This record gives sequence, C-alpha cells and structure tokens, in this order.
Amino acid sequence: MKAIGNLVLTAALVWGGVMCAHAQIVGGGQKIVYVDSEYIMSNIPEYGDAQSELESLSTKWQKEVKAAFDKVEEMYSKYQTEKLLLSEDQKQAREQAIIAKEQEAKNLQMRYFGSDGQLFQKRTELVQPIQEKIYTAMQEIAQQKNYAFVLDLASGTSILYASDKNDISDDVLDQLGNVMQTVRREDRRKAGNAGAGSAGGSVKPKK
Repeated sequence: MKAIGNLVLTAALVWGGVMCAHAQIVGGGQKIVYVDSEYIMSNIPEYGDAQSELESLSTKWQKEVKAAFDKVEEMYSKYQTEKLLLSEDQKQAREQAIIAKEQEAKNLQMRYFGSDGQLFQKRTELVQPIQEKIYTAMQEIAQQKNYAFVLDLASGTSILYASDKNDISDDVLDQLGNVMQTVRREDRRKAGNAGAGSAGGSVKPKK
C-alpha cells in the first residue's frame, strides 16, 4: 500500500507540475505552436535537389556493392563445381580468396552505407545546412511571437489534437524565403490538397 501511495503521490506531483507550467504559459501570454517539418522541407526546392542527389548516389553505390557480392557468389559457385578436382592446397587457396573477396565487398558496403559512411556524410553536407536554416527561422518566429514551445508533428511525438491556427509551418517558410528559395505561400496548400507534396511550382526568389 505504501508503494501504491508513493506512485499516486508522484503522479500527483507530476500532474501538478504540468498544470503549473501550463498556467505560467497561459498567464504569461505565451502559447504552444507546432510545425510540420516534412511539409516545410517539401516546399524547399534545395531540399528536393538534395534528396534527388542522395537517391542517385545511393542507387549507384548499391549497384557497386551488389556487383561485389555477386562476384563472391560467382567465385563460391565455381569453387563448389570444381572442388572435387582440386588439391587440398588449391582448395585452401580458393577458400581464402573467396573470404578475402567477401571482406572487400563488406568493406565497400560499410564505406558507402555505414553509420559514418559516404552516404551519411553526403546527407550531412547537403541537408544539415537546410535544417539549420529552418531551425533559425523557427527560433526567430518563436522569439518574435513569444511562443513558449514549438512542436514538430513529423517527429513522431504523440499529439492527440492540433488546431490549424497553431500551425506556423507557413510562417517558417515565409521567414526562410528571406535567405533561400521556398514555394510561394499561395501555391503550398494548393499543392498539398492536390496530393503533390513536392517542391515544385512557383518559387519565391531570394531577397
């Protein structure tokens, strides 16, 4: 019973803290708003170009890796066919060659697609500057409008309800239009309603 009492007390304290924080936010004239980062990025042509380049590189490197593993399979299949005609020394030499070729293929795969591989590095090079500009624009708007929190609908956070009037995604895109190209506001929702969800359409020029 004591353990249950402690749990109830802890829950009450947490809930009380949340309500207190909420009261402070409301009382201070601040509010919680949200963005949809996927919607924002889909309306930045530079991000679409970056994704296309990454997909092209990924496809190219996947072919190279597949060719490397196909060579291993070819060597192994040929070895199995000729195995009975080989001496023990020849068998050992062929097996070592197959193992070495397989390791080469694995190394190539890691070089391209490893956690710190070339694809990851290229994604960081192309996408991170865009993400930083988005964050800067969002931060500027939050400070100007006195927003307490900015959530991201695309982050997987459990949000049970979100009113459209608290969506500042278009405001962030307008702010971004001062430093990079973005799809014009009047064309964004139109494209979204049509199911396009792409970075096409008219583009707001850099100022």
